[in-house]
Amino acid sequence: MALIKREDVDAVRERARIDEVVGAHVTLKPAGVGSLKGLCPFHDERSASFHVRPQVGRWHCFGCNEGGDVISFVQKIDGLAFTEAVEYLAERFGVQLRYEDGGGPRRSGEPGQRHRLMEAHRVAAQFYAEQLFTPGAAAARTFLAERSFDRAAAEHFGVGYAPTGWDALLKHLRGRGFTEAELTASGLVSQGNRGIYDRFRGRLVWPIRDVTGETIGFGARKLYDEDQGPKYLNTPETPIYKKSQVLYGLDLAKREIAKTKRIVVVEGYTDVMAAHLSGVTTAVATCGTAFGGDHVRVVRRLVGDTDAGAGLRLAGGSSGGEIIFTFDGDAAGQKAAMRAFGEDQRFYAQTFVAVESSGMDPCDLRLARGPEAVQALVDGRQPLFEFVIKTTLASFDLETAEGRVNALRAAAPVVAGIRDTALRPEYARELAGWLGMDHESVRRAVTDAARRGDAAGGRSDGRGEGRDQARGGRGDGSRSDGPRGDGGQQSRPAAAERPDRSDPVARLERQVLEVVLQYPVHTPPDFDDLGPDAFSVPAWRAVHEAIRAAGGVTVAGAAEPATWVGKVLEEASPPVVTLIGELAVAPLPEDRESAIEEYVRGVVRSLVEMQITRQIADLRSRLQRTDAEREAEEYGRVFRELLDLEGRRRVLRESSQRD
Repeated sequence: MALIKREDVDAVRERARIDEVVGAHVTLKPAGVGSLKGLCPFHDERSASFHVRPQVGRWHCFGCNEGGDVISFVQKIDGLAFTEAVEYLAERFGVQLRYEDGGGPRRSGEPGQRHRLMEAHRVAAQFYAEQLFTPGAAAARTFLAERSFDRAAAEHFGVGYAPTGWDALLKHLRGRGFTEAELTASGLVSQGNRGIYDRFRGRLVWPIRDVTGETIGFGARKLYDEDQGPKYLNTPETPIYKKSQVLYGLDLAKREIAKTKRIVVVEGYTDVMAAHLSGVTTAVATCGTAFGGDHVRVVRRLVGDTDAGAGLRLAGGSSGGEIIFTFDGDAAGQKAAMRAFGEDQRFYAQTFVAVESSGMDPCDLRLARGPEAVQALVDGRQPLFEFVIKTTLASFDLETAEGRVNALRAAAPVVAGIRDTALRPEYARELAGWLGMDHESVRRAVTDAARRGDAAGGRSDGRGEGRDQARGGRGDGSRSDGPRGDGGQQSRPAAAERPDRSDPVARLERQVLEVVLQYPVHTPPDFDDLGPDAFSVPAWRAVHEAIRAAGGVTVAGAAEPATWVGKVLEEASPPVVTLIGELAVAPLPEDRESAIEEYVRGVVRSLVEMQITRQIADLRSRLQRTDAEREAEEYGRVFRELLDLEGRRRVLRESSQRD
């Protein structure tokens, strides 16, 4: 495989905005001057420990200890090889790549598989969209018109039509240079005894896009009675399409979701369209599968769902986010609600359910009563706990003693499954009222269900402990180094072991390295006067060695922070690379932009003064051990060196006072 020229890779790193790339997957919030944070996309966590520092072009998670630059983020989030990640970013940010084997762009067919599959889907989406307005697509246009979706709506959501023939798309893609192997891997065609043929034929087609807006698959609804296939047919699992991780409409909804901290989960493509056209622009839908754990992780990252608001939720207030599920009022909808209740245990945000009394979905509701009715449906949501409990009770005859007792037995585990312990007594009282039974009997039944561990929806004694311990953590989400986060202590090489953060000297040494990496332009030249023994902690000494090898602040002052950190990383040994990435992203205790320069100079000069003071103590000790008469020359040399150091310290202190 041809190698991309080094200077072009550097250009991609410089041009690709890491906050923009990461922000497509994670809702980032300010975390001090020049720092952003959010929930890590690579492991489950309760508190935001994933940090991004755009000015140095780095990200780091203090929970799972993953980190890197914009290229490594794309590699990890999309499962790409290095070259594929660079090519993706180059195309997105307009960087022309050159290759070592001749200096020109790659020859046709050479780009990585993901790039080719994405391109095939882009071409297919355009083809289907154009077909929607041909004479043969009358049935598709009628389907849309009957649901009050006009041409503008179809174009906004990219809706298209797959012709009835066996190879219309196949011929089109072959004409664009795609090979049979690429088409087979894309999921756009199916394999038969006589070769490959179009997977979608005679169907209305919706493009399924990832969070960045790239088409990665399709959902298709049948239109003709002679079609013997399922009502809805989706793209199969492919290298770029994982249905358990995809939410239809997320590319259109993500900004409003991040802004309002609300997401509405509906059941189908037309429901998403109807909701958005009714003003509910945070609506998304799963793609041919139930809402599951992978979807939860996607939603939590975008909503910014952390335990920071848990206390508010326990107190009956807003936790800062809402997850609203809409379900049909039939048995299937009730079953879906019970599944959602199980996933509720993974959220800190409040979960709700919105079900229209007559059983209409958002698409039917908009058609029958207008956009206002869809908005009213969402605004009239009820807590998911309440819906599930009442749904459970509905299957029993509460007019009989036997029915009430059996209903209590069925509903008690549901109440016991509410993860917020402060809410359980409240719902136990509600349950007693709905059953017409005394509160004490109901309370006992709920307590017994919790004790037996048969609580519906998951654990009944809190959240997350089991998952934390399974990952090797302590279960309390705490760490002794860096911001609080999940994941427990990581296994690191000895050279990368951190000291106790309560050690003031070790803490100062770390702070100095943080500011030198993040704000080299504000770092005083005194830093370069620090000798190889200035850092007492082996890990920090190793980082200092890499900084010195990169040229120190003399070189750093003439470079962009991202370029400077890159130079330091090049000089570091593998165990130290992670340390440098962490220090380059770590949030600083000073959160005022106007005070950053003073903070940087202050911590650096504190360490310089500490080293000078240490050297002064050593010289005084040596002077006491030296005979002034018999070793007059040595005594004079040490004495002059001592005076020089004391003078330097005095100047340093006076300079600090002036600043």
